[in-house]
Amino acid sequence: MSRIGKRPITIPAKVQVAIDGTNIVVKGPKGELSRTLTPNVSLSQDGDILQVNRRDETRTSKQLHGLSRTLVANMVEGVSQGFQRRLEIQGVGYRAQLQGRNLLLNMGYSHQVQIEPPEGIQFAVEGTTNVIVSGYDKEIVGNTAAKIRAVRPPEPYKGKGIRYAGEVVRRKAGKTGKGGKK
Repeated sequence: MSRIGKRPITIPAKVQVAIDGTNIVVKGPKGELSRTLTPNVSLSQDGDILQVNRRDETRTSKQLHGLSRTLVANMVEGVSQGFQRRLEIQGVGYRAQLQGRNLLLNMGYSHQVQIEPPEGIQFAVEGTTNVIVSGYDKEIVGNTAAKIRAVRPPEPYKGKGIRYAGEVVRRKAGKTGKGGKK
């Protein structure tokens, strides 16, 4: 039994949900999201409560029950509150800045790396070493943050690079003997 799939989704006051078979459209103050769910699940709305149910008891339906409920819950949360992902830059001379809507990264390369935000994504820079990626679609926010991190992932010897806030980078000892054998 999927404990996550059984949980009802509470719809906030400013959010409207339209269900058409397996299609769901969620509109809110932050934006509008739509998704086509698998035919193994069905959606039912009772006032401000949204419920995701399985159509049958097959293994595939059980697997997709919790996933479908989480996807719909993230849509509702995204259009009402939004999501954000924080990134930290560590390293001498590494910094970030905004140029219009675009993010410019100085990461030790011979050129600046410019990242354009997808539709519905905003960048913010705190100081020069903290980047905030925010938007209403959790999937796009996560993918954009991963693309920024991929510009210079944290390396294990000094820990320099771009990391998620709170990410722990496993450090290596490096070389133990400086002189070597004669």
